[in-house]
Amino acid sequence: MNKDVLRDLSYGVYVISSKKDKRDVGCIANSVIQITSSPITLAISINVDNFTNQAINESKEFVCMILPTDIDNNVIGTFGFKTSAEVDKFEKMDIVEVDGYPILKDAIGYMRCKLIKQVDMNTHTIFIGEVISADKLSTKESMTYAYYHQVKKGKSPAKAPTYIASEEECETSNQKKYVCPICGYVHEGEMPDDFVCPICGAPKKVFKEVS
Repeated sequence: MNKDVLRDLSYGVYVISSKKDKRDVGCIANSVIQITSSPITLAISINVDNFTNQAINESKEFVCMILPTDIDNNVIGTFGFKTSAEVDKFEKMDIVEVDGYPILKDAIGYMRCKLIKQVDMNTHTIFIGEVISADKLSTKESMTYAYYHQVKKGKSPAKAPTYIASEEECETSNQKKYVCPICGYVHEGEMPDDFVCPICGAPKKVFKEVS
């Protein structure tokens, strides 16, 4: 079976947020679709081991923020490759508060949903929510998952529903290459002492040299 064909399905890149124990938590998601128009409902897929999954189960609400193509890589790294169980992901973000939820100012728009149904898919939970408030914040181009991979050279976290395990492929070069063990980003050439991964923010010391 050639799993590469799955890359041709259309996805976006979103930040999904919720609350757990009155804390704001969130993660990156790419599986978000509108189910119905009246009432407006969304379906999202979140890994069962993800802290945000627990938060949605607890609060019965979630917010979906649409990311633009020029979103800072720090947003992807923070929400996609760190856990809200250990990090306050919104602490250093430029946000505005709406209905008690932090909304990224750089987001194209947001949709706040109340949970109406969920489906257990073993490794993931499909949450279906009714949109109770929404707004458009900019007219920027939304980032597709293909753009994230092809232009921003982004990687899929292992908990993503579209994750496909594969060995990192590196082109032949005279320069040394180093791979980030957290997100899979590959850096070519020497790294300065203060280097951090542009995707997940990991420091230079965790990178591994690859042949």
